[in-house]
Amino acid sequence: MSPSHRPQVHVRAVFISDIHLGTRDCRTDLLLDFLGSVHADELILVGDIVDFWSLRRSLYWPQSHSEVLRAILGKTRQGTRVIYVPGNHDEPLRDMCGSHFGLLEVQREYLHETARGRRLLVLHGDEFDAVVKCNRLLAALGSGLYDVALALNRALNRLRRRCGYRYWSLASYLKTHIGNAMEYVHGFEQAAAHTARRRGLDGVVCGHIHRPEIVELGGVLYCNSGDWVDSCSALVERRDGELQLWHWANAVSGDGKLGLALGLERAA
Repeated sequence: MSPSHRPQVHVRAVFISDIHLGTRDCRTDLLLDFLGSVHADELILVGDIVDFWSLRRSLYWPQSHSEVLRAILGKTRQGTRVIYVPGNHDEPLRDMCGSHFGLLEVQREYLHETARGRRLLVLHGDEFDAVVKCNRLLAALGSGLYDVALALNRALNRLRRRCGYRYWSLASYLKTHIGNAMEYVHGFEQAAAHTARRRGLDGVVCGHIHRPEIVELGGVLYCNSGDWVDSCSALVERRDGELQLWHWANAVSGDGKLGLALGLERAA
């Protein structure tokens, strides 16, 4: 059943980040399926939606990438409030922060209150990345190495599909098995949680590091919505205020119907 004919799941809010339109690794197939399957009162775009870094290096923009933008803008016609919080890869759009285009708003950061009364600071997350903040040359190098890992990941998974094996993420493996990468992720999460705690808020929602997570850190809720080049995940607030991570590659069964067992990660 196509997404356009599938009954939509109605949720209170959806947070998605790091789509990286304009790159070959953007999973527009799964993202379009997700956007067609879920209706939200609020759709919060948590940065790196369009990858201007990649587009400056080489122009890559297939039809499916335009379809994603149309699907997002189409949400406003369905009554969804769309908040765009630009990241470092779509940094030029930060010049538009404070602008309103009907139900589409561009904000440098956003304060979201859940149905359970939790106040969450929403920002992309490059603010917590000392490398990006202090050394753009090193940031570009890191981005290039990540691109290499993704290219290797594509080739590896083509081979795995031919052999009948399921998708496996090289990037996720490296992040969880290399000491420096694990230290970086831990430091990033602690910095994000500290910022929310310092502002007297209940939690923080970000993206940037492509690692979906919901975890309590020192009494503050840390949420990372993941990405749509590898994990294909979104942070979702249900109607009752419960926060969940939806991993869409695992949520869609082989016949294209929304699976009942989504393998969700939840926060109390």
